Amino acid sequence: MKWISRAMELLGEIERTQEESLARAARIASEAILGGGVVHTFGTGHSRIGVEEMFPRYGSYPGFHPIVDLSTTFYTQVAGSNGMRQAMFIERVEGLADAILANFELRPSDAAIVFSVSGLNAVPVEMAMGLHKAGLRVVAVTSMNETMAVEPGHPSGTRLADHADVVIDLRTPVGDALCRVEGLAEPVGPGSTLAAVSVVNEIKVRTAELLVAGGWTPPVISSAKLVGAARSGELFEAAYLEHARRAAAVLRKP
Repeated sequence: MKWISRAMELLGEIERTQEESLARAARIASEAILGGGVVHTFGTGHSRIGVEEMFPRYGSYPGFHPIVDLSTTFYTQVAGSNGMRQAMFIERVEGLADAILANFELRPSDAAIVFSVSGLNAVPVEMAMGLHKAGLRVVAVTSMNETMAVEPGHPSGTRLADHADVVIDLRTPVGDALCRVEGLAEPVGPGSTLAAVSVVNEIKVRTAELLVAGGWTPPVISSAKLVGAARSGELFEAAYLEHARRAAAVLRKP
């Protein structure tokens, strides 16, 4: 079976099994945004892709506040300075999440989505711990197969999922890769990125429906090819100014 076929099976599995969690995540997001707040989004390593898929890009809107720390996500530099050895080491460093969160006002009226396929590394685990302790509702996007495959290494003995109000299971297998190839002992073709961005866009669409139903029409960043150059420019400015207003409100003040 080739990767696309297996990936389609994976998405179908998410659709069948994660309906309740997706609906709850969208409600949490819409309530925070309609209340004038933000939904913080965070991930390390390849899990940053879910953060970037949420906002900003075409078909997205303000209300989601991306938190991406370059030291834990710069995976294109494989070796040497800023290489993967360092990045993979840093995402396991205890205390870094608290240093990142110290930049922000953590308001219980806001919410958060934390992405981590394994749900075991110190930084995403402690990010969820810190946010939850501050009273924010936390959505964890993780693979339960992956996270339950080994005992937690964090001193708390916990996983990302243990600090979430809602857990969305990516349903990816242990090791992430989906396909077997004759002559290779190890499977190839990871599925977690596809699964995560699919979850992101499902939440994004469902949240938009709830925002409109709640009385706010968010400015959606849209291509000039779709809406014309003038309207595209208007939407871009409106979205970025609204994002700036919300982001400024959560930056920690002196």
